[in-house]
Order: sequence, then C-alpha cells, then structure tokens
Amino acid sequence: MPGIHSQRREEVVGVSDGEPPAQAPAAGRHPVGGPLLSLALAAMIDGVHAHSGAVYLLSPDEQVLEMAVMAGLPRAFAAPWERVALSAPVPVCDAVRERRLVWVPDEEEMARRYPRVSVVLPYPFALAALPVATGGTVYGAVFVTWPGTHSPQLSDREREHLTSACERLALRLERAARDGRPVLPEPDLLAAPLVGGVAGTIGAVEAARMVSRLPYGLCSLDLHGRVAFANPAAAELIGERVPRLVGHQLWATVPWLNDPVYEDRYRAALFSQHPTSFVALRPPGDWLSFRLYPSTTGLSVRITRAGTMSEMSGSGPRSGDRPSRLVTISQVLTLASALTEAVGVEDVVQLVADELAPAVGSQAVVVLGSRAGRLRVLGHRGYPDPRVVERFDGTPLGAATPGAHALTTGVPAFFASREELERLYPARSASPDGFAAWAYLPLIASGRPVGTCVFAYGEPHPFSTDERAVLTSVAGLVALALERALLYDVKHQLAHGLQAALLPPSLPPLPGIDAAARYLPSTRGMDIGGDFYDAVPVPCGAAAVIGDVQGHNVTAAGLMGQIRTAVRAYTTVGQTPQEVMRSTNRLLIDLGVELFASCLYLRLDPANGRAVMARAGHPPPLLRRPDGRVRVLDLAGGPLLGIDASAGYPTTEVELAPGSVLVLYTDGLIESPGVDIEDALASLGRRLGEAGELPLDELADVLVGQGASAEERADDVALLLLRARA
Repeated sequence: MPGIHSQRREEVVGVSDGEPPAQAPAAGRHPVGGPLLSLALAAMIDGVHAHSGAVYLLSPDEQVLEMAVMAGLPRAFAAPWERVALSAPVPVCDAVRERRLVWVPDEEEMARRYPRVSVVLPYPFALAALPVATGGTVYGAVFVTWPGTHSPQLSDREREHLTSACERLALRLERAARDGRPVLPEPDLLAAPLVGGVAGTIGAVEAARMVSRLPYGLCSLDLHGRVAFANPAAAELIGERVPRLVGHQLWATVPWLNDPVYEDRYRAALFSQHPTSFVALRPPGDWLSFRLYPSTTGLSVRITRAGTMSEMSGSGPRSGDRPSRLVTISQVLTLASALTEAVGVEDVVQLVADELAPAVGSQAVVVLGSRAGRLRVLGHRGYPDPRVVERFDGTPLGAATPGAHALTTGVPAFFASREELERLYPARSASPDGFAAWAYLPLIASGRPVGTCVFAYGEPHPFSTDERAVLTSVAGLVALALERALLYDVKHQLAHGLQAALLPPSLPPLPGIDAAARYLPSTRGMDIGGDFYDAVPVPCGAAAVIGDVQGHNVTAAGLMGQIRTAVRAYTTVGQTPQEVMRSTNRLLIDLGVELFASCLYLRLDPANGRAVMARAGHPPPLLRRPDGRVRVLDLAGGPLLGIDASAGYPTTEVELAPGSVLVLYTDGLIESPGVDIEDALASLGRRLGEAGELPLDELADVLVGQGASAEERADDVALLLLRARA
C-alpha cells in the first residue's frame, strides 16, 4: 500500500498509540506510514456504527479545510464542501472554530441550523462533526453520518469513542509534524472493486442461475452507481444488453434514465439507508418501477413493470463516477442558497470567496464593476498585496485588459497559464499578480453586464468543458445577487446621506456644558430613521433636544428635519420648554402627515446648577451624579407629538451639580428582541456608573458599544451626552 515503509516499521505512524522512537527520522525523509487518516476514519465509523464520514485537514494558512479522505459514500456527494473556508456555516467549520463536537440529529435540525447544507442534502440522516486538535493546535476536523433512524441523542459511548479517536488522531498528526513526516494522499474508503463477472465458486454460479430465472429485473450497483451485475430480465426491461450495462452507470448508458430526479433519489437512498423507489417512463409508453435497497457497500435494484402511473417516492439511480454533473447541481444549490443572504456588495464578494472559490479550487477572487466608463474594483479576497488588484481601479473600459473585455463583451475568458494570458494581453507581463491561471466570468443580469468575477489559481489550471459550464452557470447567480447588492448600496448611501444631512454636522460650543453625540443607523433593510438630536446655545446656558419620529422612510426623515428646525427656531425666539413642546406639537398636527414623534427637551442652567425638562412620550433620561450614583429621571410629560392639539407638556426641574452627566437617548439603544426593557435600562445605567468619569467621546462609545457591534440592529440609535463643567 502506498506510504508504508516495511524497512523501518518503528518509524511508521500507524494506528497504535505507542511512544515515538527515541530517534525521530530526519525531516522529509519518511512520509507518514500507512493510510493513517483512512484507518482512523474507518475505526471511528465502525466504532459508532455510522455509515459514512470524512477527515478534513486545515490548510497551512489556516483559512480553509480540505477534505483528505472520505468513507462510505462517493466523494462527489460532498463536492461543494471538498474545500471550505473556515468561516463557512457548515458543521465541520463550526467544530473547528468553536473547538467542540457539533451534533445534528435529523434533517429538520440541519435545515434550521445549516440551511445551505440542507438545500443540497435534503435527506434523513444524523451527523456529528468534531475538531482534530491537541491543546494548542488544530489539525482539521472529522464528520460521520448515520441513517435517519439514529436516536435524536448522541449516546455517551458514541461521544466518548469519537472524541477519543479524534484526540488520538491529533496526537499522531502532531507527532508526524514534529518529525517532519508529511501525510501522503490516501484513497477514499468505498466498497470492494467492481467485479466484471460472476465469481467462480459453485455457490455463486448457482445463485446467478437462480437470479437469471426470476421474472423481474435485478441489478447490483456499487456506491458510484455502476452496474456490477444485471440479470437478463433487467436487461430486457431496460432495453440494453447486459455487457453494455455492466461497469457503467445506468443514467450514463440509458438515455431515458438521464434525469437529475433519479440522481437525487439515488443519493437519498445512500444517505438515508432506507429502501426507496421511483417510476420512470421507458419510451414510448412503458412505465417501469425501480425499487432500491441500499447498504454500506452499494445498492440492489429490483425492476418491474408499473401497472399504472405512480408518483415518485424514494430514491433512484443517479450519481456518477464522474462528479462534474453532481458538482454542478450541488454548487448551484449551495451558492443560490448563500447568495439569498447577501445584502451589500461586500456580502456578495465574501460569499463568492467563502462558498464558490474553495469549491472550484481558486485561491483568489476579484469582483469588478463599472462606473462612468471606467472599471471599478468592487472587492477582492486572497491577494497578499491588495495593490496588485487595486491598481486596475479606474481603468477605462476600452483598455486592453481581460477584466474590461469580459465586462463589455459579455464573453467569458479562461487562461490555463500565464503564457496564454500574456499572449492575448502582453501588457499583463508588466504587472504580475503571483497567480498562474485565471477565469474571467462576465456577470450578466437583466440582459446587461453588471460586472466581472475573476478567479485566480496558484498553479496552471486547464479548464475542462464541464468546469467552464459550471463557472459560467454560477456566474449568472452571482450577477443577480450583485445587481441587487449594487442597487441596495446606492439606495443605502442616498438614504443615510440624506439623514446625515438632516442631523447637525457637529455640536456647537455650549456655555458651561460639554456635549457629545452618536448616531447609529439601523442595519435592517435600507430605510431611513427619524431619530434626531440638537443642542443650541441660549443666554445663561443651553438648550438640548432629542426625539424619534415614527416610521423608517423618507417622510419620517423629512419630518424629523422639520421638527429639529422648528425646535431650534422656537428656542431662539425665547420660548420656555413647555411652550417649545406645545408649539412643535401644533406644527406637527398642522402639517397633516399623520406621523407621531417622541421628544425630550431641556433647558440647562449650569451656573445655577439646574435643568428644566419637558417630555412627550420619550424614554426617560439618565443622570449620573458626581459621586457616581445613577438614577432614571421620572419626568412629568404629555402625549406623543402630533396626537392632541390641546395637549400640555408640564416641566420638571432637576438639580445639575458640576460634574453631573445627563444621558439622552432614543429607544433603539435599549430595545432589542428577547431583552426586557427594564433589564436593558439597568444595564445602560451600570455602564454609565462604571465609565462616567471618562471623557464624553469615550463614554459615548462605551454606551453605544453593544449597539455599534450588533450585526442586526432593527432601529436607529441616537445618543446625546451633556456634562456640567466643574
């Protein structure tokens, strides 16, 4: 067997856990002996009665998991995940990132936690994924699968067996790395080799005679779907001679079985390990029923005439020795599922880099677009020096570059080597990027080019016809996502640019008061919020306001700007706090926009150590005293602005000692799904108490810290801090 060195068995990293020899071999002299990964995987699968599994090794740059060995199923079934970015949402990546066992008991849980996997493998099976790691180093990961009949819980014995086996494998890999012995490629563990005829034993011959006398068809398929045996009745029903069937896949030999539906049923049978069936039409009008009985070594197929047209239920042949077609289907499903999650252009670039590039063996990705007749680099991943990509930003679309040519003509280009690229584009010889092969894919959406996706390869890479077809097909999915993302980014920039223009660019100097403000837009959708704040110097002090207009749209933002302007105007003419609130309320009703607004208005008199406040349905402010105590101010107030034209807004006077800090905020700071508002307010108060001595800008960052880092923020956040100078 490759990799075994019989002369020095004591140097072989095998299945025993014995100590390494006293003198380790010189680095690079001896590879890891024996099929280390295959034997370890086989032992894991056998020990927990699983039916398939795989071992992944972490790439040298620790960013990609690469499948080293698979057992029990054709590798083509896992084609979308042969090389996966460590950040990808799949069980083996979670196991490595979180350094724990990941258990997925059934297809419902798989769909809930890992929808991208479920889209490609919607079958009843259970899966466990574990890291292969020592205390300080991660070497890779393992997953094993069971049929859907497995218990919803992983037993303690199974958990202990898998965990111990992965720990032992990690120790062997650590020992091999320390001794400089590389892990050689190993063959996958599948069923026994295909037998082209009947074995020469009397029992087997008699069994073959018996099967040949049966009135219905029988076939034996290996795990790749190739026919190992077919009786005469099967050949007669299918319409092909036995020699043409044996050694080939049914769907490769029989045109009317060449349908992806049967491929899916065949895969379902192997994954679920359940007998399944389907009905297929043999032209011109004969319906045949196929019943499949799977095991860990292959499938037995019974073929009969179907009395009536039936709905397909269960499984049918189709996979293939040749993985390209299955890879195409799986990649399209996986990428389509992932791209539905993309919002902006950066999301599209990241998903292409994480999901598609590893699957096609690419080491770097560039996504190009155009604006004002020039090429624009929208994003890239995998280039050690970003300047080699970014220098193309701004290149005229008429320039002789492959990226511009693909974008303007809509014709893909594949270059298997640097020589091929430089033959057509000699100028590229002066700007090497360190890669050796490229695929330039035009991104066409709604009948027009929206960009170019470039895959770069570290080694010369001949592109087969099937691979070109796959790349060109998935480029269409990327194009649709990119078109949507470009539109989102433009609208998002316009929306938040408008909102930023309606907020004060900076706070003016206030007599006796230090001030700081923060505004965080929502991350959900691309709507504009109505949150606002402002501060205005007045004789003997300052005025401040914070509010939130109902809604997330242009109307809300425009109304927010009108309210802020009105409050500033009423303040400037000398109205008292209650008069400012009443005037703003009447203005909002007179505008007839049928939107409401919450508002909190303050008049600050730091010289006399006091503040007068009026509130219209707004969250209560927090006050931190100089001694560090924090309290929520219970203010008198009235209804939301825009509801009742006759409403009054009483005021509350609060002591404002030197060094005190007032915290005004909108509800987006304390409201989040699943969190009680009282708990959120208490948490805000604790942070204020602990960090209240910081400079106001630093304190503002502390108070919005959790909201600023949130991946999903359903509402805008406005924050205004006011500190009376000591």
